[in-house]
Amino acid sequence: MAFETWLIYLLAAIGLSLSPGPNGLLALTHGALHGRRMTLYTILGSCIGFIIVIALSMFGIGALLNASLAWLTVLKWVGGAYLVWLGIQVWRSPPIGITDYTAVASRSPGSLFRQGALAAISNPKVILFFAAFLPQFIDPSRSLLVQFVVLAGTFAVVEFSIELVVASLANRISKWLTKVGRRFNQGCGAAFIAIGVALPLPLRS
Repeated sequence: MAFETWLIYLLAAIGLSLSPGPNGLLALTHGALHGRRMTLYTILGSCIGFIIVIALSMFGIGALLNASLAWLTVLKWVGGAYLVWLGIQVWRSPPIGITDYTAVASRSPGSLFRQGALAAISNPKVILFFAAFLPQFIDPSRSLLVQFVVLAGTFAVVEFSIELVVASLANRISKWLTKVGRRFNQGCGAAFIAIGVALPLPLRS
């Protein structure tokens, strides 16, 4: 993967991690209820869940590419359209807060880990996102396993870092989201729309 492509992926991964979602809300809630140290189990579970979803998405895409490289072009355009749609949904979504999360939180490290992992694996939007998102960065001429390690590792580090910050500053962030959460969502939504429009287009040398 070219360094420039990886930088684009890194920025997109940061945008995804910052956008409203179950895992960010779990980190926010558990950080407020249990503190940063216990929430590390939730965050670790989230990262493992995302790695599993990325693996399923990438190797499923790889199977399609083995059948025909034309599928990559199809996936890029369909994925771009989905990212635009997702951006519109994020733009229109209301601000989130700690009171939005209604599940009973447990103090058991195993329970916190499972909640984080299940929030990532069971969210159909996450699965659809990666199925739409990853084809933009896959190079069929290079090792799919190496690309998986790079893409999954990058996203896991980004997600872990952002969720840790959210958990550490849970009370302050919750108050901030109440005030400016809608504008924040609009910024994330605009970023997804821009990515969805730009990524399927062929690069010009």
